[in-house]
Order: sequence, then C-alpha cells, then structure tokens
Amino acid sequence: MPTFTYKARDLDGRIITGSLHGATQDAVAAELNSQGFTPVRIQLLKKSRTTYFMSSVSSEELIVFSRQLATMIKAGVSFIQCLDTLEAQTGNKYLKHIINTIKAEVEGGAAFSAALEKFPRVFNTLYASMVRVGEEAGVLDEILDRLSTLLEHEALTRQRVKTAVRYPIIVLSAITIAFFFLTAFVIPKFASLYATSRVALPWPTRVLIWLNMAVTDYWWAIFGVAAATVISVVLYIRTPTGRWQLDRLKLHLPLVGPIVRKATMSRFARILSTLYRSGIPLLHGLDVVTGTLGNVIIARAVGTIKESISEGSGLTEPMEKSGVFPPMVTQMVGVGEETGQLDEMLTKVADYFDTEVEYSIRNLATTIEPLLLAVLAAMILFLALGIFLPMWDMIGAMRR
Repeated sequence: MPTFTYKARDLDGRIITGSLHGATQDAVAAELNSQGFTPVRIQLLKKSRTTYFMSSVSSEELIVFSRQLATMIKAGVSFIQCLDTLEAQTGNKYLKHIINTIKAEVEGGAAFSAALEKFPRVFNTLYASMVRVGEEAGVLDEILDRLSTLLEHEALTRQRVKTAVRYPIIVLSAITIAFFFLTAFVIPKFASLYATSRVALPWPTRVLIWLNMAVTDYWWAIFGVAAATVISVVLYIRTPTGRWQLDRLKLHLPLVGPIVRKATMSRFARILSTLYRSGIPLLHGLDVVTGTLGNVIIARAVGTIKESISEGSGLTEPMEKSGVFPPMVTQMVGVGEETGQLDEMLTKVADYFDTEVEYSIRNLATTIEPLLLAVLAAMILFLALGIFLPMWDMIGAMRR
C-alpha cells in the first residue's frame, strides 16, 4: 500500500505533519478527518529507483549518522529536530532521502526501529534490533554509541585488509598488463625477424608466438570465455551450495584462511557481547549474529548452537560440539557463563582475535612479497629466454 505524507491542522489550529498508508489520497484524507484533523496537503511519497538501486550509504556516513544522533539525543534535543539537523548536514542524497522518510514515519506514529527496517541495505538486522532494544529500555543514546563503536571497529578491520592486499594487487596488475603488452606489440616484431631465419625456434619463443596469435586472432573468444566463466561463477556463488563452497574455501585458503576465521570469531564475540550487554536475550542475540557473520559455515554452526540452547543446553557445550570454535573461545565462554560475566568474556575473546587479525594482516604483505618476486622473476626469465635465445642462435649460425 502506498505511503502519503500529509500536512494538517488539529482542533486548536496547529500545523502537524506525518505520513499514513492508504490506497488513495481520499482514503488518507478520510482517515485524518476521522482523527479530528483538517488536511492541508497530502502527497504521495515517491520512491526513486535510482535512489534505491544505484545509491548507497558508506560505513563512514553511517558511523557519523549514529554518533551524531546519539550525541544530540543525549543533549536533550527532540528526536524530530535531531533528524532535521542530520538531514540538513548530510551531503549524501540517498541518506537525506532515508532520513526524510524515517522522519515522516516517526511523525506518523511509527517506531524508529520499524522505520529503519524499511532500509535493510543500510540498517541491517543487527542495527535495527539494537535500536529497538534502546527504544524499549529508554537508552537509545547508549545503544547508538555502542553501534557506532562496533561500526568503527568493522570499518577499521576492512581498511587494514585493503591496505594489506593493495600492494599485491598492484604488482599482479602491473605484471598482467606488461605481459599482454609485450605479447601483443613486442613479440610480433621479433616473430617477423625470426620468420626470415632458418634457425629452429626454442619452445619459449614458440609459446610466445602462439600467445600472440591467440590474443590477436581470437581475442573475442578469449573475452567471451572469460566473461562466461565469471558470470557462471557469480551465479553459482549465489546458490546455497555455491555460497557454502566459497565460504569453505575461504576458511581453508593458505595465508587468507586463518585471517578469515579469526576475523569471524572476533565479529561473533564482539557482536554477541554488544547485544547481550544491551539487554537482548541470548537466543535472539544468536539469531541476530547468524545473519551478520558473513560466513554460512560458521553461521550454520551458530544456528545449531541456538537450537541446543532452546532445548535447555548451555552455550559452552554446543560450541564445543560444533567443531568450529577454537578451545580458547569455548573455555572463556564457559567461564563467562559460570561467573555471570558472559559479555565481558566475549569482549576479551574479541580483543584477543582482533590482535591476532591485526598481526596476521600486518605480516600478510611480508609473506606474499617473496611469492610475488618469484612470479615476477619467472615471468621476466621466460620473456627474456623467448626473445633472446633465437637471437643467440641466429648470431651463432652467422658465425659458422
């Protein structure tokens, strides 16, 4: 059912604004009249396809939104005025549209968390669930502060990973570009020179000439096969089986696998700790965590743990049986359950794995660098042999 924004006057003549769901403008006007309001303006709330499908809100913008909203609420500013200020300050048109829509929903009587759920691409299940708890407990400012801290931590981890892989990506891209450039433009000139000689070409040279012919004459086929392969892989990954295989591969890849596992353990512990400390029941907290881990294998293990707890089991025993969580995690969770300090123990687990992830990421580039140098040296050697071996043979033949 479409949503309409309205401007109306109450019985005292004061202007009020808000939004209502209705089939038509007349239906909304009738609803307002039944509530004792006199409609002044009723407009359909339009949703731009470009806004929904081509725009986004960055993690930094979401952090600023959450932190500023928490600060203004703590300062005693009215909620609608907070949203007005945030809407005026943001430069992101999509976020401006979201804030305006949320404001209209809240003015119409909807809860803030319910309004957030209309934008799941921006405010995920974790965000909306914690906001709902903050609303019910009257501590929305504290919850938004915790969310901001959690989002800042996630953004910092992603930035560290990007920094670590930037150098290998640049080197591999440069190697690939250089190889195709030499194959497409340099090798043909030497190939025409070698064609006039009667010297038998060594296999590196024959391979380079064959690659040049393939790239020159069948580039369209190579491009088509590559595009079809990429599309097929992407479509397969979107299936449950494909996603399972991809996440399993992530956990078992050399160098990368341990980082993914540690980062997922850190996210699990920190999010569950934040939810538990915010007053969200453990079962609901595990349900929320399942959708935020980013790895279906570990998420499925968490789902199994939730089922065991719902049947009366504690948290430690099903974690041990899952085979996914390291012994250190289950031991500290067990201590937290026994002492009633589960949130503190989970925070310590998250801090430990954060340190491990930071150390592993810092050493990732150092570990990959020798491999990159070996690949680069092998490629240069192959090109050098392919180009210069026939020249040496030609010079030797001329001397004879």
